[in-house]
Amino acid sequence: MEVGSQVTVVRSNRMVINDAVIPAEIVIVGGRIAQILPIGSRVQSQGEKVLDAGNLVVMPGIVDSHVHINEPGRTAWEGFHSATRAAAAGGITTLVDMPLNCQPPTTTLDNFHSKLRAARRQCYVDVAFWGGLVPGNANDLRPMMEAGVPGFKCFLIDSGVKEFPHVGVQDLHVAMKELQGTDCVLLFHAEEELDVGKPVGGEPSEYSTFLASRPDAMEVKAIRTICELCLQYKVRCHIVHLSSAQALPIIQAARREGAPLTVETTHHYLSLEASEVPPGSTQYKCCPPIRSKKNQDQLWVALQKGDIDLVVSDHSPCTADLKHLDSGNFLQAWGGISSLQFGLPLFWTSARLRGFALPDVVRFMCTNPAKLSGLETHKGSLRPGHDADLVIWDPDKELEVNERMIQHKNKLTPYLGFRLLGEVFATVVRGNLVYLNGEFSPTPLGNLLLVGNDKLRGRDSIC
Repeated sequence: MEVGSQVTVVRSNRMVINDAVIPAEIVIVGGRIAQILPIGSRVQSQGEKVLDAGNLVVMPGIVDSHVHINEPGRTAWEGFHSATRAAAAGGITTLVDMPLNCQPPTTTLDNFHSKLRAARRQCYVDVAFWGGLVPGNANDLRPMMEAGVPGFKCFLIDSGVKEFPHVGVQDLHVAMKELQGTDCVLLFHAEEELDVGKPVGGEPSEYSTFLASRPDAMEVKAIRTICELCLQYKVRCHIVHLSSAQALPIIQAARREGAPLTVETTHHYLSLEASEVPPGSTQYKCCPPIRSKKNQDQLWVALQKGDIDLVVSDHSPCTADLKHLDSGNFLQAWGGISSLQFGLPLFWTSARLRGFALPDVVRFMCTNPAKLSGLETHKGSLRPGHDADLVIWDPDKELEVNERMIQHKNKLTPYLGFRLLGEVFATVVRGNLVYLNGEFSPTPLGNLLLVGNDKLRGRDSIC
């Protein structure tokens, strides 16, 4: 079967349907799943384009709801073309673009339209868009919602880029009053400055120096603020990239009291640990920081208990010079990790050793991210009526991460040289075979997704 062609039937002995892994075949009509049937239960029609995966796993395409694409404005860091090729190679069929690190940021309706124009006809997978909450733009939120933005990201601390300033508590009161009664979600970078200030001193090329400058207490303080506001206004709130397990009791208590609160963590917090970061290796820097092995173990337990809802990449690339590899200065380097293409094997390599199964991968990386993003009526599950978004992969195949395979615009990542389990063989987006064994569709076939009123709009607008 040629990459870029339409598939009408996908067959596998290991298809992840709900909480089971069973032999089945999917019949695709008009880019959507029409039927899911036992293998051999129907007569094959002439002209069908069958993709027989044999013993490879077939599951819903991954939904990565936390990706910084940086276009327009900082396309030397990343762009829609390169990011969505990386997504396709990693089995991601839908990603949701973050509103900052691009110029202009997605904080007004005009800026959102600029983002849509920049993305058009560039995307190999489907793309939706978060808006941004910054001081003074509360009146811009409803127009962006009506245009198709499912929620808004904000920072409680300096974001690192001047065009996306952080909000204060009063800004949040104003925004939450504006969003009450809607299904919109507020996403929080949950760190706050401490009253005592940051620790000083230490060798800047040592990771421990940077880690001491972003202690757990900054996350704990911010998450306490978020939970209080969430309970007060009952507006959907979401904590992005949770790194500190010390905040989990606060989250648990708020949920028991009825807070509509969800939480994500990332591949780097589940795969990397502070004690193994070499001196000067600033490709490991992110905010909040990678913490201890003990903390990592607690995050895995929280996933098992359901206290963390989803796992995403927080793909946040930059040009190599901004990582200051020459000096190895963690305090000056840009904070962000590139991992978009490798999320599935990163998660599976660790998760399988901790007792997680394939349906757990679907829940954390497909179903729950789709629900967060307002895409659950079309994405994140294999069921009739949903988009035929599929990843076909071998959970037993080992791969070694090297620069040649990386589709991200900038190749610097802490995962270079890692040996991981779980190789993606093919990616299908709305029935289109966009990636097959190292080859990509000759033209981008992704859509721009506009979300609103529980419906997915703009689905026929090819990027």
